Amino acid sequence: MFIKKNVAVNDKMQKNYCYVLTEPVGRNFALDFKPELTPKQMLELGVFGGKYMTDCQNEFPASWFKRAKLSPEGRNDSLNYFKKRASQPLSVWRKKGWINEKHDPRGWFQWYCRIIWGAVWEKKIDDKLNVGRLLLDTYLKLKKIVAPKI
Repeated sequence: MFIKKNVAVNDKMQKNYCYVLTEPVGRNFALDFKPELTPKQMLELGVFGGKYMTDCQNEFPASWFKRAKLSPEGRNDSLNYFKKRASQPLSVWRKKGWINEKHDPRGWFQWYCRIIWGAVWEKKIDDKLNVGRLLLDTYLKLKKIVAPKI
């Protein structure tokens, strides 16, 4: 039986922020949301050059970070699976209005980690936008990697 859990967040980007896990881990998503990789798998692949989430590990399951490739000192693109810089700075996302500062000031990956972990907000519009961004971002990265080899 699933028991709801309150999560308190106090890290570099959010202070005194709370949310509730209302769903079992990795379950009960929107029907059109079918993630390929879990946050744990992405962290093991060195997403964001290992810089992402170095100060907020207490928020998520420890198992996600057991084999994560992290770089607390700063971005290290050699940790990334493709050995390439594979993301834009957060400032670009803010400038384009793609960040929900209240709920997910780190961007779509923070949203994704929280959704996978079982958080559901009243902000369904953000969920639709983030699912779309996730799919588009994946497509564009694959196109960049695969297209030159064809």
